[in-house]
Amino acid sequence: MQLTTLDWLVMALYGLVALSLGLWFARRAGSGAEEFFLSGRKLSWWLLGTSMVATTFSTDTPNLIADFVRGGGVAQNWSWWCFLITGMCT
Repeated sequence: MQLTTLDWLVMALYGLVALSLGLWFARRAGSGAEEFFLSGRKLSWWLLGTSMVATTFSTDTPNLIADFVRGGGVAQNWSWWCFLITGMCT
């Protein structure tokens, strides 16, 4: 496969944009651990909830649920409720 000048320009532009965004967000993020992990305690409840739900949409979640159901039947799918307290505390 032969890359043209346009291909190289697009890749270079993409790299520059990604690097620029990374540097901009790094400068804006602050320096403390609380700022990094807790966002300075400034996020709204709905955004935090959306973040918690988004973490369950990983690639291994369907495998985990299938294993729960295979091992203990459909009732095992209720085991998600046991993660409620620990998920809210972390």
